Amino acid sequence: MPHSFEPEALSGVLGHMNNDHIDDNLLIARAFSPLADVVHSEMTTFDGDRGQWHVITADGAEDVISVPWPGGPITERREVRREIVALYDAACARLGITPRPHE
Repeated sequence: MPHSFEPEALSGVLGHMNNDHIDDNLLIARAFSPLADVVHSEMTTFDGDRGQWHVITADGAEDVISVPWPGGPITERREVRREIVALYDAACARLGITPRPHE
């Protein structure tokens, strides 16, 4: 069973991703969604094994995608950032986009 994060961790990470990293959510969704032409993506939850995004396409189709953490299972909040950055980098590689530098 995957690790479950505390509500405060979920709220903090999801708020940050959905307010400060809207473009990254969209990039991840475009790279990993089986649907073409994703125009909106919102991170909805995560656990120790994966992140989950609600996606919407240009024609209004909706889906929920679950993307495993590239580094494998995690158990600590500080590891979430590392894995989301790794997902971003993997999404850029899949889409042929040069990733921006990370802080």
